[in-house]
Amino acid sequence: MPGGIRASSRVTVEGCKPECYIRQMLTLPNILTLSRIVTVPLLAAFLWWPEWEAGYAIAFAIYALMGVTDYFDGYLARSQGTVSKLGMFLDPIADKIMIAAVILMLVAKNQIDGFDIIPALVILIREIAVSGLREFLGGIQVSLPVSALAKWKTTLQLGALGFLIFAPAMPAWTWVHPVGVIGLWGAAVLTVVTGWDYLRVGLKHMDS
Repeated sequence: MPGGIRASSRVTVEGCKPECYIRQMLTLPNILTLSRIVTVPLLAAFLWWPEWEAGYAIAFAIYALMGVTDYFDGYLARSQGTVSKLGMFLDPIADKIMIAAVILMLVAKNQIDGFDIIPALVILIREIAVSGLREFLGGIQVSLPVSALAKWKTTLQLGALGFLIFAPAMPAWTWVHPVGVIGLWGAAVLTVVTGWDYLRVGLKHMDS
């Protein structure tokens, strides 16, 4: 081999071995993001547990913890200057997987039923559509920044789902579930508004 260098010890053009890139990718913010993805099946399991109030309480605790990690992974990445492409890729995926799993479980357990399935469906459709739009725009090197209104939508959406998860854990608190339902409808309204804003941006870059 040229220069007597073994293939396993070759370095990249930037002077970093492959294992070095692994260490760079596995930063604390990225580990927190990955932990949210790995925890989704556990969250879904406790939401699925039949007629067990403690299960919903545990699910709520897990959900709240996942929300905390969602805040801190971004905060730490920015404060430590460790924002990475992997993190930018995984963070929205982790959020969407968690939201979709929670909505599906709540619908399956009739915590979201009747006409209230409409806002849940709107939210799911929007998440899928925006993901597809981001993928399309990424292919033509166009970014789709998150708007301030979209951040409010996410906050309201996460809060509403939190109330709906917590409601079966405290059946005596009859006000919890209606608050969650109202929040879900509010999030759906903001979902339509922000989704249309993103679509208008995307249409400008689509061929006629």
